[in-house]
Amino acid sequence: MPERGPLLERALLAATAVPFLLAAAAAPAGADGQVVFRFTDREIVESSGLAVVDGLFVTVNDSGDTGRVFTVDPATGDTVGVTTWAEEPVDVEAVAPAGDGSVWVGDIGDNPRARDSVAVARVPVGREDRDVTGDADVAAYALVHPDGPQDAESLLVEPGTGRLVVVSKTIFGAEVLVAPERLDPDAPNELEPVGAALPVATDGAFFPDGRHLVLRDYSRAVVYTWPDLAVVGEVRLPEQQQGEGIAVDRRGRVFVSSEGVEAPVLRIDLPADLRAAMAPDAPTPDPSTNPDAGDGLGVDLTAVDEAERPEWPWFLGGFLALGVLLALLRSLRPR
Repeated sequence: MPERGPLLERALLAATAVPFLLAAAAAPAGADGQVVFRFTDREIVESSGLAVVDGLFVTVNDSGDTGRVFTVDPATGDTVGVTTWAEEPVDVEAVAPAGDGSVWVGDIGDNPRARDSVAVARVPVGREDRDVTGDADVAAYALVHPDGPQDAESLLVEPGTGRLVVVSKTIFGAEVLVAPERLDPDAPNELEPVGAALPVATDGAFFPDGRHLVLRDYSRAVVYTWPDLAVVGEVRLPEQQQGEGIAVDRRGRVFVSSEGVEAPVLRIDLPADLRAAMAPDAPTPDPSTNPDAGDGLGVDLTAVDEAERPEWPWFLGGFLALGVLLALLRSLRPR
């Protein structure tokens, strides 16, 4: 018989996804995306996080896996290297390019919001299997959220500076936080809030210009300016089993991945007007017009037809989530 705590946690997480699934079903079809390859390795079952390193794709499995990172050749979809870096990480959710043939691995998930600190580690990847568990050259750092534990699935690296950016995963608007410029390996590193973004962010990445970043949820990707976090525009993503990965390569091309065995990695073409708005000579959006910059309760929808964004899925999803919560709380009462 499963423990009631984990059962409650899984049910609540499933309930929070309902509005996104309903909204995706109600909205007009978005971009189809071009299939670049499929993961052929059946050990990659819950791809959560995606990065492009030296022309190869890097991913990790969601929580529950051992501490390993998969390097995949896009020409075949085959895994060409697995790096084992830890025996029992808590909840790995993200990877981000770290330069010099390595990635930052984000052990930053915290669904029950019970971790005093989360962790990141700089791990080598490439065309070979290697075990760097306990290796002194693999730098690991503790990160602390300033206002108590938070769940997060998005880890980004600012081009040029290499500074880490963490984005929390919350229903009513994500919090964007930056790590200290120099990380201390011997003490917790407190994250600093710098703004807000879309709700339930599952992954993110910077564009090569360092002036823009993209965050995704289960149905769309939103482009922001950096560091102002003003919304530039958004694109509806193709339907995926559970989309938790997004990456941008050196040419500025956008790729998305999903959980599932033999899941495809798709290339997403941003609309021409969005690309134009990101051009170096384009005017920077006024942060004051971005509702995320204030209360974090929404996203600037000016780049999208309001008719494409029905509100009923959120109300229905909220009622369903409340119903699940009440039913589970009743089941937990002593009998």
